[in-house]
Amino acid sequence: MTEQLERILLTSEYIKGKFPKKFKPEIAVISEKNFGLEKEFSIISEVGFWNLPFEFENKSECKSKILFARSGGRDIILISRRFHYYDGVSMRNIGHLIYTMRYLGIKKIISIDEAGVLNPRYGCGEIALIYDHINLMGDNPLIGKNDNELGLRFPDMSNAYSKKLFSTVYNVFQEKMIRMNESVYVGITGPESETDAEARFYRDIGGDVLGYSIVPENITAVHAGLDFIGIGLMTRDLVADRMMEDTRSEKEKEQDRDVCRKSALKILKKVLGTLIKEI
Repeated sequence: MTEQLERILLTSEYIKGKFPKKFKPEIAVISEKNFGLEKEFSIISEVGFWNLPFEFENKSECKSKILFARSGGRDIILISRRFHYYDGVSMRNIGHLIYTMRYLGIKKIISIDEAGVLNPRYGCGEIALIYDHINLMGDNPLIGKNDNELGLRFPDMSNAYSKKLFSTVYNVFQEKMIRMNESVYVGITGPESETDAEARFYRDIGGDVLGYSIVPENITAVHAGLDFIGIGLMTRDLVADRMMEDTRSEKEKEQDRDVCRKSALKILKKVLGTLIKEI
């Protein structure tokens, strides 16, 4: 057994020991604390990341939690405030928690993150439904020795965002008559804001939205054999021509970003329960 697998099993056994009675989750939702998604679930109990039995960067400062929850009669694991590469957490440790989900019985992951808008037809405050990505992060959670127990050395990424799940989620939005935007997600490291030239480049290579977190989670999920859905809350305008004409102050931009986040979350919350029920 490799050291990597040993750490994953140790972590999963610790978390399983905290499971509520008869708790059998098959779906995990990854989000940020400021999304407030905890209110959309019935929370049973929780585990703080800082208590997990493996070492990771900034552990003493970590405020992330694993919440044991229920929605529509289904047991759910909700990760509140994911690990971020731009905070100095390694790709391997970001991947560690995804692998751990597999050993907790998780089969499907819904990853929700903020995203910048590259496609001029899309608007801030709307939802991006991700069907593919471009990895420009310069790193990868699979780099290093491969453990065949976890997955293939070179996993097939042609169905990285499960087409079956995508279709199900797409239909839910359609049935609810809610606009969502089919998107290619460009993953970069952050946390600096993008220059006009960079934003133009990301759009020219085929990107619709841009973010900092979903790509390593997705790569690990594919490697681990988990179905994955990516949802972007579009909160920043990165259309190059509009960026060049933008005269807002940084404070005004941040205020507008908060407004867009709340708008996108309001849309998501209308369908989240149905999504979890249907997938």
